[in-house]
Amino acid sequence: MFPAMSELYHNRILELAAGIPNTGDLDGAEGSVLKVSRVCGSTVKVDLTLDAAGEKIAAIAVDPKACALGQAATSILAEHAVGARVEEVIAARDALKAMLKEGGPPPEGRFWELRHLEPVADYPPRQTSTLLAFEAAVAAIEEVLAKRREKQEAAG
Repeated sequence: MFPAMSELYHNRILELAAGIPNTGDLDGAEGSVLKVSRVCGSTVKVDLTLDAAGEKIAAIAVDPKACALGQAATSILAEHAVGARVEEVIAARDALKAMLKEGGPPPEGRFWELRHLEPVADYPPRQTSTLLAFEAAVAAIEEVLAKRREKQEAAG
């Protein structure tokens, strides 16, 4: 039995979706990834740069064209990503995916507000759009690190 739709779109989800920080394009982005949900057509683009060591997110910009659930997840990412260690973002993506698809516990740490999306676990068609922002962020991080490795290898 599915929970009521009002459980999915409760006030905090709507607040997060309405107040997404760091929107638009990031000038000088090192990585830029657009993820698309084939299920519903939602998209989220994430631009980011990493610090010199490649360990933390230095800047981020997001461009979500998604439902309130995808926008809420994007809002949480955009609010807390700057200063986050690469491993934190990957762990948050993995925990979010496990929460939605395997009944795992909500993410902890700086991305703890993803817990508000726990009811999405009961709505498989909504899971992909909810994951888009974190999938795009991890792919953008991987893109930056790959470009930096290629540049280092080419340099010597």
